[in-house]
Amino acid sequence: MSDTLFDFSSLHLRPDPARTVIKPFSVEYPEPFQDAAHPRMRKVIERVLSLDADACRSESDAAIASLSERHRNVETMLLRRYEEVIDSLPENVTAEPDQQLLIGAYLSAEYSFEAAALFNPSIVLRMNQDGAPKDGINFILSLRGIGEGHVSSVTFRTGSWCAAGGFQVDDASKWITSPRIEGPDESGEAGTTRVICEGSEEPSESVLFPVTATQRQGIEDLRMVRFTEDDGSPSFLGTYTAFDGRNARCELFRGTGINTFEMTALKGSVPASKGMALFPRRLDGRFAMIGRQDNENLWLIDSDDITTWNGGTKLIGPRYPWEFVQMGNCGSPIELDEGWLVITHGVGMMRNYCMGACLLDKADPGKLLARTPEPILRPSPTERSGYVPNVVYSCGAIVHDRTLLLPFGVADNFASFASCSVDALLERMS
Repeated sequence: MSDTLFDFSSLHLRPDPARTVIKPFSVEYPEPFQDAAHPRMRKVIERVLSLDADACRSESDAAIASLSERHRNVETMLLRRYEEVIDSLPENVTAEPDQQLLIGAYLSAEYSFEAAALFNPSIVLRMNQDGAPKDGINFILSLRGIGEGHVSSVTFRTGSWCAAGGFQVDDASKWITSPRIEGPDESGEAGTTRVICEGSEEPSESVLFPVTATQRQGIEDLRMVRFTEDDGSPSFLGTYTAFDGRNARCELFRGTGINTFEMTALKGSVPASKGMALFPRRLDGRFAMIGRQDNENLWLIDSDDITTWNGGTKLIGPRYPWEFVQMGNCGSPIELDEGWLVITHGVGMMRNYCMGACLLDKADPGKLLARTPEPILRPSPTERSGYVPNVVYSCGAIVHDRTLLLPFGVADNFASFASCSVDALLERMS
């Protein structure tokens, strides 16, 4: 069915192991060998300090030359890392400039954040539409990258779409910025961490990797949305899954530019689950989300505080064989004249993930008007293999001139794109 509904792009975004970010690297002994008076990090620093001036300068120059091939402002990043570990310096020791740079290099590491996979995209309309194609748009994509240790991060791309030319995605920059982290306590708002990619000149140079305890094993599946306040001012918001290795919970994303982001821990009973997606505006003065707090059904939740979410009303549940195991959303609801369009996913036999859609009443989104009895997109027989086989999945679509623009992940491996007429999609519903 999906092959007659969608126009598929030949464009695929695949993981690139050459894209790396510089992250802090810490070392410690196993518990039986730990000695508070002689920590392992201090021993590494002492070895660096034992080098003579010529050897220290040579090693420092080599590190900077190597890192400068794909990172800007390397010396600034290494000195920042030195400042972070200065408490580990031996007493009464002052490091010289070359020693500071080298200590920063030994206690940092390059991390290839999309070496294994690049998938589960969301798409939003860019604030700046200068240079957009005729009758088309400029957009920003968020994507989930998986790197070493099965750790997920969020990266970004820019691109454009028009009916004549389809999807175009700009080449990713060769530069990646190592961010400065503020908070959560220093940021002025409890539970908020600010990620400042000061050197980023365009979105693909910024990456969000785990920096808090709740995110230790990953920042997953950002459902980004262009949110419009009642006064008409737009901003980029979204939710993502923070995974600490055992527990998964939703947290709030806010983009305040191409190089500054905020990540806020959400409160209440609902965020202790996956898959929350924010409506693109307030409803009757309140924020609203689609959630899946029971891991099976779609729920409607509202709140007067964007950081606190409780309760909710069950909205739609599995009905058809392709969604018998569970349902979820594939991004934020999209406002149409006819109502709220929600792209859904369903899990069926052999853990196959397919995509569908439903329409909610515009004035009362707690009322289901129609849904697709058959998948609108299902795993292709020729592209069903990957990190997790038999999966098609999206974290957010948009509509432009009655055309649905849908980026989607394939087999938790790579990302691709499709478009279809909104009218044709609504005709599939019953």
